[in-house]
Amino acid sequence: MTVTTTDNWEDIQAASIQVLGEEIAQRITRCRQEPHPQSQLIHILQQVQLKFGYLGRAQINAVAQLMQVPAAKVSGVASFYHLFRLKPRGRFMIHVCMGTACYVKGADRIAQRLKEELGIEWSETSSDGVFTLEGSRCLGTCGLAPVLMVDDQIHGNVTPDEVPLILEEYLQRARETEPEKPAQSAVAGEA
Repeated sequence: MTVTTTDNWEDIQAASIQVLGEEIAQRITRCRQEPHPQSQLIHILQQVQLKFGYLGRAQINAVAQLMQVPAAKVSGVASFYHLFRLKPRGRFMIHVCMGTACYVKGADRIAQRLKEELGIEWSETSSDGVFTLEGSRCLGTCGLAPVLMVDDQIHGNVTPDEVPLILEEYLQRARETEPEKPAQSAVAGEA
């Protein structure tokens, strides 16, 4: 199989490695040497998302450059599948159960209070990057309704007045342990 490259391949490769990291770049290089390398695109995007938490424009462009496919194709795949996130998510994911038992017991009021406290809507991330708010159909803890889950911790029998206390608990955790932030870098051809 012939591998096609551009005349500035070394520059593209160096910029892409800076964005994606050596391990992912090497995986893409191995894929390009196999028949049908584009069949690995979803797997590559999963690895990128696992590393960065989402697929940003820089990562999408770097994958496209290294795989030698149009960025529009990579972006199209990333936006088509719901498992991919195109925006950074918060340090903590808040899932509000909107199943029947929780809804009947006031989940809508819990959700409204969260939205007010955080200044965001569903699927948005707070301006400080700490929380992302999602609705869930059922968290499987109907006996504790209404329920919200922060990452993997269930909070049951929640009232709207408890929402600020729950948020403060996680804000304190965020202050105590700052997460690593992935390097942001430009890839050739990105504005």
